[in-house]
Amino acid sequence: MAIRVFFLAFLLLCSPFLQVARCQSEVEVSEAAEEGGDLGIVGEDAQDFGDGSFSPAPGVDTVCVFPKNPARLVTAGEETELLVGMKNDGESSLNVIAIQASVHLPFDHKLLVQNLTTQGFNNASVPASAQATFPYIYAVSKYLQPGTFDLVGTIVYEIEQHPYQSVFYNGTIEVVEAGGFVSIESVFLVFLGIALLVFCGVWIRGQIQNLSKKTKRAPKVEVGTGTTDASLDEWLQGTAYTQSLSSKSKKKK
Repeated sequence: MAIRVFFLAFLLLCSPFLQVARCQSEVEVSEAAEEGGDLGIVGEDAQDFGDGSFSPAPGVDTVCVFPKNPARLVTAGEETELLVGMKNDGESSLNVIAIQASVHLPFDHKLLVQNLTTQGFNNASVPASAQATFPYIYAVSKYLQPGTFDLVGTIVYEIEQHPYQSVFYNGTIEVVEAGGFVSIESVFLVFLGIALLVFCGVWIRGQIQNLSKKTKRAPKVEVGTGTTDASLDEWLQGTAYTQSLSSKSKKKK
């Protein structure tokens, strides 16, 4: 783990010189091509080697760096570059055959979204006790909906004519629309939130007005003649209560 962290730190420190080294290697490739040699990147017509049956070779470590893109933002329909660092601690030299990647849904890797470009190499080798960096350029579909996806990248190589493959990246990327970071879905959600806030404000205002109207209304007091139950009078006949009532009525007369 410590070796992997040190290798990643070394790769980040050397990132300003990677562009120069890459340009220099392209010049060497063009010169070799003029001389009839077969070097460099093959392109998208390379064979698909990563069928999942190859295992990683012992002593080989890989890392991945998104240059000048720490947020790992990928614009749909546009080319994006990443750098694959490879360290060979084995006893034999290895030959890099191809780099390939695929896009999956983040909650289930069995659901494949898109197979990306397979970038092949010819005579790209990493000697024993050495390290090298390889660029990989890919592009997701321009019709891919913006959001978070998982990117799985593998590098295929051979040692002594025995094929191996290592996963250099298995993590998330953020796909955004071309021309900006704001998607149609985001705009819709913003307007929906504003509409909900306006509706809640109107409803609360109506409730407050109804409460204020109820408090302003004066309570109605009804004045009328009271009625007595006849059965109750029968029970009270001959008692002190009926006698007091009869004496009061006589006084009023």
